[in-house]
Amino acid sequence: MKYISFTAPNTVELLEEPIPKVTDDSIIVKLLRSSISAGTERANLTGSDTVDCSRPPRVKFPRRSGYSSTAIVTEVGKNVSDVAVGQRVACSWSTHSQYCRIRRNCYYPIDEALSEEAGALVHIATFPLAAIRKCRLEVGESAMVMGLGVLGLIAIELLRVAGAAPIIAVDPVKSKRELALTLGADFAFDPFDEKFAENVKRVTGSGVNAAIEVTGKGQGLDMALDCMARFGRVALLGCTRSSDFSIDYYRKVHGPGITLIGAHTNARPAHDSSDGWWTEKDDANAIIKLIKYGRLNLERLVEEVHSPAECRAVYERLINEPSFPVVQFDWTMLE
Repeated sequence: MKYISFTAPNTVELLEEPIPKVTDDSIIVKLLRSSISAGTERANLTGSDTVDCSRPPRVKFPRRSGYSSTAIVTEVGKNVSDVAVGQRVACSWSTHSQYCRIRRNCYYPIDEALSEEAGALVHIATFPLAAIRKCRLEVGESAMVMGLGVLGLIAIELLRVAGAAPIIAVDPVKSKRELALTLGADFAFDPFDEKFAENVKRVTGSGVNAAIEVTGKGQGLDMALDCMARFGRVALLGCTRSSDFSIDYYRKVHGPGITLIGAHTNARPAHDSSDGWWTEKDDANAIIKLIKYGRLNLERLVEEVHSPAECRAVYERLINEPSFPVVQFDWTMLE
C-alpha cells in the first residue's frame, strides 16, 4: 500500500509498505478520502516541537498525519461486532494511507446520507463542536470566530445550529469572510481594520459572549479579548504554538471576568459524556446526526481534491500559503 510520509522537515514522500494486520479490537479500512488539517499538518511538516502537549516536547521524523477520513471496512477483529466488511465508516486518528488500522471507538458507521467528502470531515468537525460546548453557549448569545480555516468555517455552521445570534466571522482574507457569510455568519470583519473592536461591539451591543479563537496566534487572542463582553468565554481552539507574545491580562481578562478555555481535542473525557464535556465518539456521532437531518453541510467546504500522488506539490503550498484552502486526498485515484 502507499502512504504519505513527512520524512524530514519540509520533505514529503509517497512511500510503500505492507498493509497493516488486524488485531482483535481493531478494523482495517481502505481509505476513500482524507482531509488535510492545515495547522496541525503544517506544524508536523515543518518540524515544530508543539505538535502535541507533551513535556518535554518530542521532535522526530518520519512523521505521519491525516487524522480525519472516510473509508471502507476490509477486515474486522474477532472482538468487533458493530461494523462489517464492506461498510463505510468515518474515521478518527487515521493517517494519509491507502489502508489503516483503526482502533475501537475511532470509527463511525455512515450510510448513504453522508457523502465521502462530508465523512472525511467528521473527526475535524468534533474539534469546534467541543469548543462550543465548553463555552456553554446559550441560545441567543453572541458568538465570534477568529480565523476562518476549516475549523473556523465549521464553527460558523455549528454556532448557527446552536442558536448563537449574532455570529461574527473574523479573518483578514476577504474571500474567507464572504464564504462565512454564506455559511451562517451575520457579520464578517477584517481584524486589521482600525475600527474592528468598535464594529464588533456595535453589532453585539455590549461585546461578544463566546469566542472561538482559531488563528493559533497570540495577536488573534489579544484582538478577540478587545471584543468581549463582561464574563465572556474564549475557547482556545487554535493551537497557540508560540508563547512569544504578551497580553494585558489585568485589564482584558481579570477585570472583565473573562474565562479562557483550553479546547485541545484531547482535553475531553474518555468515557461518559456530561454537560459541556462530551467524548470524541459521542461528538462524532452528533456531527453525523446533524448532517443526516440537514442541520449541517460539510461537503460544501471542500475547495480542492487531489490524488495522493500530488502530495509534494500540495504540501509545498501548505508551507508557503498563509491562507490554505480546504483540501482532501482522493485515494481512489491511485487505483
